[in-house]
Amino acid sequence: MTIDTPVIKAGTAKIAGRIISPNGTINNNVFINITVPHPISGEYAKYKALVDGSGKFSIDVDVETDISLIGIYPSLNPEKSLLVKLTNGGVTNIDIAYNSDFDIEKIDVRPDMNKNDMTRGFEVMGKMIEYRSGRKPEPLYNKSTEYFLNYARTIVTERLEIVKNDTLISKELKEILSKDFRLFLFKAHVFDYEEYMTGNYRNTNDDKSKKPDIQKIDRSYYRFLKDFNFNDPQYLNCFTFLEVQKAILQNEILDLPVIGDSDIPSWLASVKAILSDLVGFDNGPYYEILAANAYARQLNEEVKPLTAKQKENIANYWKNGEIAKILFRKNQQVAELDKFKSPVVVNDISSVPADKVIETIVAKHKGKVVFIDLWATWCTPCLNAMQEFRTAKNDFRDKDVAFVYITDGSSPRKLWEEKIKGIGSEHYYLTAAQWDYIMDHFGFEYIPSYLLYNKEGMLVKKITAFPGNEEVKKVINGLL
Repeated sequence: MTIDTPVIKAGTAKIAGRIISPNGTINNNVFINITVPHPISGEYAKYKALVDGSGKFSIDVDVETDISLIGIYPSLNPEKSLLVKLTNGGVTNIDIAYNSDFDIEKIDVRPDMNKNDMTRGFEVMGKMIEYRSGRKPEPLYNKSTEYFLNYARTIVTERLEIVKNDTLISKELKEILSKDFRLFLFKAHVFDYEEYMTGNYRNTNDDKSKKPDIQKIDRSYYRFLKDFNFNDPQYLNCFTFLEVQKAILQNEILDLPVIGDSDIPSWLASVKAILSDLVGFDNGPYYEILAANAYARQLNEEVKPLTAKQKENIANYWKNGEIAKILFRKNQQVAELDKFKSPVVVNDISSVPADKVIETIVAKHKGKVVFIDLWATWCTPCLNAMQEFRTAKNDFRDKDVAFVYITDGSSPRKLWEEKIKGIGSEHYYLTAAQWDYIMDHFGFEYIPSYLLYNKEGMLVKKITAFPGNEEVKKVINGLL
């Protein structure tokens, strides 16, 4: 497929098509999961298109650029995901035929796209992420930051050989995947220096009982941002770009101001004073996107609509431009969610013995079904599950159900306090001992994990990984 340079544009696109199963029949629980990156409103918009008995599906999705690269995950084989190009205002038709092993046998797509780009894009990205050189982990916690940054650049260059040597995908997609992978690796391993070095110490040191003496970094550490040339509009096609923007806005060392009711030129002036020497420029479209993302931080993290002053500032600065249209569209969606959001209640339970924590929480909600969510601010599947469940959760707002969210010190306190504003309900910030006891006692190895108690305070279900809205609603309704 030809992947042109994207331009910011508010609109919608239609995805339609047909799923052809090996036996020719489609049962009533086949669907298509769709992920659309929204680089301006700073979120991954999730959609589900149901497939009818004849295999047909159709859905309209919001897009924020004239062309968008999106992920499609058919339920017949969700591991075999497709990278698809959408055109703002256009229709993309995809017919997917499966063989008896539920591998994709044939794809027909209109407008025409490079089939290898569609089927191999995510696969090649996955290979770069999962690649291991076989070298023994190297101690980095006691090296200079310059050494570490060069080490990270070397790892990126080494893994980019995978996409460089692929003979099937297009040159245009190679450029995008290369940018996206560089963003991914730096976001995962370089942004949070202390977290990475703590892990590196554990992986390379026999005595794991000690805590490493990790050097403190300052703003100058983030000079690696110059490597990216963020004014390149092709970043709008990178899945990880909006995560990096979020990381920059939330970074405690960079300490960018919250946009609040500030007028946009004043906010941008203060941001450029902090960032310009680190990113390597002091003007360009990047700063426009960052300002939009600063509003998106409030809309997404706090699920808090724009104030009258913020609306005025956006209209004065962007007039009737595309960024203003996108932000106002997102604000309308958030205003609907905000009507049903329950207030945040933060509970201090730090003095309760570890083996009594869950018992204490459940006892507080006697006579109610209690749904306990174990999560963390850094856990993307946890946050995705919460976003997916937001609307379904509203169905229980007047019923005898308590939603309880617990995390521990692995979630930075300041970031946790910001995120829970958008979640609502009851929250607990546990000690390490309390968290470890719960994970061990209930046999949980991963998060998100969930505990569901009936009105009598009896545990009826343990779940690891979010099972989907319908399953959760079914179980809760069964207990009411």
